[in-house]
Formats: sequence, structure tokens, C-alpha cells
Amino acid sequence: MKLKLDENLPLRLASVLTSLGHDVHTAPQEGLAGAMDLRIWESAQLESRFFVTQDMDFSDLRKFVPGTHSGILIVRLHTPSWKRLVGRMAEVFQIENVSTWSGCFVVATEAKIRVVRP
Repeated sequence: MKLKLDENLPLRLASVLTSLGHDVHTAPQEGLAGAMDLRIWESAQLESRFFVTQDMDFSDLRKFVPGTHSGILIVRLHTPSWKRLVGRMAEVFQIENVSTWSGCFVVATEAKIRVVRP
């Protein structure tokens, strides 16, 4: 799966997801650290990459209607240390059938995953 990780996720996550067979780009590695949300979003869409973030600015389903983009995963952990984020995302990408999430709006918490499909 082609992924774009927002700058609010640990860089370690990129190597973990790459080791699971995903094609991962990160905002910081592309010189987008500190860029406006819209710029990072446009970059992900131009590359047809599924966007992974903790930024709640991407949580509005009316603005990010499933099927109108390459997909969004919002990570919502109660205590989002880098270790917990990497661990939970590694678990999600190993257990879930993420290849079916293209164009979907997904929210992952410690306990569950919610997928809104087009």
C-alpha cells in the first residue's frame, strides 16, 4: 500500500511499515515539515497515497468524503507516546486487511478500528 505519514507521527513508524511491505513516504523526508495541512494533503493526493495522521483537522467527514480521496487513517490514542503509536500501527497494519481501505475514512484507537467506506 502507498502511504504518506504526517509529520505528527514518529519517523520510526515509516521503517516499521516499510518492513511490512508498504511503500511509505513521510512529510519530513519530503521537506514538508511545518507545511500547511493543505500542502501535505495535496502531496498525498497527487501521489495517490493513503494518508496517516493524528491531526483532527482531517476528521470532518463532510470535507473528506470517502471515495473522493486516496484514504485517511486518523490515529486517536489516549496516551500517544511514540512507542504506543508505532506498536498500535504495526498491529493494525499486520492484522487488518488495509489493502481494502483505499478511498476510506478510518479511525484507529487503542481498542477498535472504524472504517467508513465510499
